[in-house]
Amino acid sequence: MYYAILSEDVADSLPLRQSAREDHIERLKALKAEGRLLLAGPHPAIDSDEPNEAGFTGSLVVAEFDSLETAQSWADADPYVAAGVYQRVNVKPFKLVLP
Repeated sequence: MYYAILSEDVADSLPLRQSAREDHIERLKALKAEGRLLLAGPHPAIDSDEPNEAGFTGSLVVAEFDSLETAQSWADADPYVAAGVYQRVNVKPFKLVLP
């Protein structure tokens, strides 16, 4: 089943994101290589694809896991969690309807 991992950043998270970004992206690439990643990306703090210093307010990952517990464990092990980027991470089952 798919699970949505909705993460909310702490204030002024950009430097923290930059310090852990490479490891964070590598984990996402591994999910993609396994055919389990549906989508992933950050939420810009402003209405722009390139928010620069404005940074981001959170992230969304939708991926396939065996269970909610497995999805939660994967989310808890994110390098952004260890780096203090996220103040909150919510994992929910996700049902793909479209496209």
